[in-house]
Amino acid sequence: MVLNLEPRLSRRVVLLAAGGLLVGCSGPPETGMVHLRLATGPAGAVYRRIGGALAEYVSEQVPGVTMVTVPSGASTDNIRMLRAGEVHLGLTSLDALITTDGSAPEGLSAICRLYDSHLHLVVMAGSAIDGFRDLEGKRVSLGAHDSGTEFTSLRVLELGLVNADGRYLSQAESAAALRDGEIDAMFSLTGVPTPAITELAQRYPIRLIPLDAQADALFTAFPGPYTPAMIPATAYAGVPATRTVAVPNVLLVRDDLPDDLVYAITDTIFTHTGTIISASRDAEALPEAVPEAWQINVRTGISTASTPLHPGAAAWFRDHKR
Repeated sequence: MVLNLEPRLSRRVVLLAAGGLLVGCSGPPETGMVHLRLATGPAGAVYRRIGGALAEYVSEQVPGVTMVTVPSGASTDNIRMLRAGEVHLGLTSLDALITTDGSAPEGLSAICRLYDSHLHLVVMAGSAIDGFRDLEGKRVSLGAHDSGTEFTSLRVLELGLVNADGRYLSQAESAAALRDGEIDAMFSLTGVPTPAITELAQRYPIRLIPLDAQADALFTAFPGPYTPAMIPATAYAGVPATRTVAVPNVLLVRDDLPDDLVYAITDTIFTHTGTIISASRDAEALPEAVPEAWQINVRTGISTASTPLHPGAAAWFRDHKR
């Protein structure tokens, strides 16, 4: 299946690559290829999974472009790498991106909003922790350093005046440490379901601690990126529906990427993902392996709050108004 780009787009991207005009992202001029790097997340995280799928589809569908993923700590780490010029695109949660004055970091813009993450607070079924305030003094994973989980869980604990014994572990490390009794609870800001928690729940009984009061506190203190949400009973084996808070995730890009290239990437995400899913030969295809892909749509994709759209993405949304 070939992406049906306007001819000027495909020619423009290839010419930019061949001329070496894509700063920091083109290969040798004789290859005529643009090489892009997408910052994703740690092992066991949805960022790693959905980022890999997006990179694969862009590489297949945008003429003259290859995209590879770069593992990271997730949101905050991805923003740092983007600003340092180490990557060209990156995934981040909206609350980690927007500063307290409502602005976004200079030099970065959004391609689109992708899907919403939900804040999980996970304990083993036999834990004495029954509510959020029971985290006082307990060993709690706050996520990997520089992750969206770390950013949001620290906000929640600060607003709730709870002093936990924080540990900094990736999603997969957190699930293993919880299973082995090395920590008492784990936070995870991620899509639903998330691989690390799914695998844990399939082998051991777990519980999710409700965070409805914490959702209200976040919404009041930081209007904009937070909404009350529900993790459904169908998400994890044996776990009932649980109230929590949701945070949108956005796909960021450096401002210095050419408009036509970003237009083509945006077109791939919104116009062709569905048909690529149905035709894919890969067992890890969206959305069966990446259920968050069902949330990717034009209606919500443009909703990036105070983060400006890249001009190439904005042009695509203007051309595809419904």
